[in-house]
Amino acid sequence: MAKARAIVKRRKSVQNIRKITRTMELIATARFKKALDRATEAEAYTRKIAELVADLGSTALEVSHPLLEVRDPAKRSLLLVLTSNRGLAGGYNGNVVRLATRTYQDYELDRIQPILEVAGKRGINYMKFRGIAAATTYTQFEDRPQFDEVEVLANKYISMFVKGEIDRLDVAYTRFINAARQEAVVQTLLPMTTAQVGESASSVRRDKPKGTDEVANPVKGERVPYEFLPDPKSILEEIVPVSFKVRLFKCFLDAAVSEQIARMVAMRGATENADEMVKNLTRLYNRARQAQITRELAEIIGGAAALE
Repeated sequence: MAKARAIVKRRKSVQNIRKITRTMELIATARFKKALDRATEAEAYTRKIAELVADLGSTALEVSHPLLEVRDPAKRSLLLVLTSNRGLAGGYNGNVVRLATRTYQDYELDRIQPILEVAGKRGINYMKFRGIAAATTYTQFEDRPQFDEVEVLANKYISMFVKGEIDRLDVAYTRFINAARQEAVVQTLLPMTTAQVGESASSVRRDKPKGTDEVANPVKGERVPYEFLPDPKSILEEIVPVSFKVRLFKCFLDAAVSEQIARMVAMRGATENADEMVKNLTRLYNRARQAQITRELAEIIGGAAALE
């Protein structure tokens, strides 16, 4: 009887855990849909502003911007690692921190002075465990990062890059490709090159109006007409920092979406495993109960036979 009771107690514990994992799966699903909507909305804006910056850079080759300055070789590089504050998300955090650690070690091998900044408690704890000191840590970014919060970071990085305190800015995060595919990557945001800002720009061909300049499309080499008021330099000085801020914000949005997908998948797998475990425990309980009943019947029959 003791064995059957132990199995019943264990099965009840598994059922309680299943309720928790199922609830977390539903919560992650709801948060994923909201995060996906935000990332999708930002994608169109990011793509269009990248197209504009690429076109401006192509038409005004004599115009430069500090954020477009490539410093080779780079002597100081800042690595920003985006992780989550909570666990139970499968390999989401592990993939990012392992990639970030390899990148940090590559800096040291290339004799680049690394500066590490980590967002998320999981990444912070991992770096402490590995003995890698982080210059700055952030825990305020949850599954709904706000542009105002990210803009503060962006302004800080712009100031550091312009002053020469860093020569490069890399962001390690999980890029959202689609609902079935997310990829841990290290993306260089500073300096902003024409290839970077034009990688997602779409090509549009228009008839050239009179009195306008033609711009080389960075994607297909087509000429796209633009009329610049007041001048390309002023527009470039205004639009390049905005483009950088939007791209950094997009990294946070992608990380948030990927976190919810990873947690949703992990909790779904945990729920399915709990269901399978409950079935196995129920089968063991039935066998134990059947053996106990058989044993009791045998004892009764044996006792009756002894009395005859």
